[in-house]
Amino acid sequence: MSWQHSRRSFLKTSAAAAGAGVLAACGSVSTTQPGKPSGQAKPVPPRRSGRSGDTTLRVVAPSGFADNTERTQTGLTRLYNAGFTITNQEASFRRYQRFAGSDAERIADFQDVATGRVSTPKVLMGLRGGYGAIRLLPHIDFDRLGGRMRERGTLFFGFSDVCAVQLALLAKGNMSSFAGPMIYSGFGKAVPSTYTMDAFIRGTTHSENTVSIYNIQRRSVNAEGTLWGGNLSVLASLVGSPYMPDIQGGILFLEDVGEQPYRIERMLQTLHLAGILSKQQAIVFGDFRMGNTRDVYDSSYDFSSVVNTVARVAKVPVLTGFPFGHISNKVTFPLGAHAKIRSESNGGYSVTFSGYPTLDAGSLTLDTLLPQISYDPIDILEDNVLE
Repeated sequence: MSWQHSRRSFLKTSAAAAGAGVLAACGSVSTTQPGKPSGQAKPVPPRRSGRSGDTTLRVVAPSGFADNTERTQTGLTRLYNAGFTITNQEASFRRYQRFAGSDAERIADFQDVATGRVSTPKVLMGLRGGYGAIRLLPHIDFDRLGGRMRERGTLFFGFSDVCAVQLALLAKGNMSSFAGPMIYSGFGKAVPSTYTMDAFIRGTTHSENTVSIYNIQRRSVNAEGTLWGGNLSVLASLVGSPYMPDIQGGILFLEDVGEQPYRIERMLQTLHLAGILSKQQAIVFGDFRMGNTRDVYDSSYDFSSVVNTVARVAKVPVLTGFPFGHISNKVTFPLGAHAKIRSESNGGYSVTFSGYPTLDAGSLTLDTLLPQISYDPIDILEDNVLE
């Protein structure tokens, strides 16, 4: 299948999980004061080699705070060991109310780059999702931010609530980003998904990447255009705003979690009534894990019913099964880049991405992200679990 980051030394348990004890976990201290971290940690030491210009990773935390300091430090350490020079690490430990810092602090994560107050990094990486990114949008100069990112070839990683910033960046700054793992929710896991780490490496170090989906019985599809989108709830909240991209003839990707079928359809109907769905070449659904949210009214109305309804009203091909969402095993792929969808003879389809910035694998040690175990990607996807 093709698709295929100093206080005292790290706690021994964290070091074992992350592979090296570069950071220290000194307990978790909750606070509602802006500017005060929710945990104690010193930055990982800066790299002294001449390669830092290709490896700088700036932490951005536009949404919820990380409630487990040890897990956050594990993620930062794992990225450091992979060769990244991490900046703005304090954002990883901020807390204000339910957010990863005050609005002003979270705005500055991006606005300091947009204004040139800090150098444009090679990577912007979200801390985690939650809620809060939409509050920041009117205060970020996305036009200037997008321009600096294009000049630098910056890769911006996030999903879930973070996609509000990614959508605004595409709409106002004409800059792509990546749906992919984040510091806390992906790299911070004690044992990260091998599939996810492998897909992250492959999806960011090749100028073209193909994701293949097997045994999804749908009609023949041949579509080409800008693939964009993200979390359905976030997209629906941006309808009618200047932060919703206006993509004609694109391919719309959608995912969500914990929503009942009727709520999913209602948000999709909102996109349809706004004229967004019918402008697309195709709609691609990622994972929509609903958990235990279904009620008695859903006994004969499920996600398949939603898919069929959307295909009928939008009159565009609708594909399912794309391996991304609030799940452990997911691919990394660009939002706002060019994509081609082709049907496969096995009843599935493939999506080939091109025209996006990449990492210089020679400047990094990305193989350290991979747990030393073998795996079958098909089996892992079939056993995908909610995260």
